[in-house]
Amino acid sequence: MPELEIIGAPQSNYVCAVRIACREKGVSYTLIPARPHSPEVNAIHPIGKIPVMRHGEVTLCESRAICSYIDQAFAGPPLLPRDPVGAAQVEQWISLVNTAIDPLLVRRYLRANFFPGTADGSPDRNAIDAALPEMERHFALLDDAVAATGHLVGEGFTLADINLLPILFYMNKLPESGAMLRRATQLDAYFRHHTARPSFQEAAPPPFPGRQG
Repeated sequence: MPELEIIGAPQSNYVCAVRIACREKGVSYTLIPARPHSPEVNAIHPIGKIPVMRHGEVTLCESRAICSYIDQAFAGPPLLPRDPVGAAQVEQWISLVNTAIDPLLVRRYLRANFFPGTADGSPDRNAIDAALPEMERHFALLDDAVAATGHLVGEGFTLADINLLPILFYMNKLPESGAMLRRATQLDAYFRHHTARPSFQEAAPPPFPGRQG
């Protein structure tokens, strides 16, 4: 059987999520580092986003579709519950992360710190400060969500958790979000427990090029 290829920048939280899914399923893969809109990515994704996947003659784009393929095409523990309620709850959390949490924490706050577009390259304090009140609400929501079982859905580790953990990894590295995470004690315990998993340790994003930490 051909080896699975994951194509994309290892710093991407979505590339990280796909890599975690592979290891949780026990699937061997090759990571091919590539930036968005590079020829390797454009050949598979119609608008050049990462990650993309190649598995023999099968090509896919979008991390949710790739994770679904990994979960269904290979043996190993299911990453999406097989009961309809649990599956729907996981999909609900994936949608919340992708449409609300990632746009705020990663596309606004993280970008304002690491890729600010300021004249001297310093963090964009206006954008950061504008994001902080809404971020507090997001951290409180997530803290409540994991309090009961230490997972976003049910008693097991699912694609919902896989999708969130890389975002929390980055939040832990920045001052305001790191403080929010430590104040959200249930979420902080969840983060520290699950990022100790071998699958996360292997897939943890490296520093952005030219930056430390």
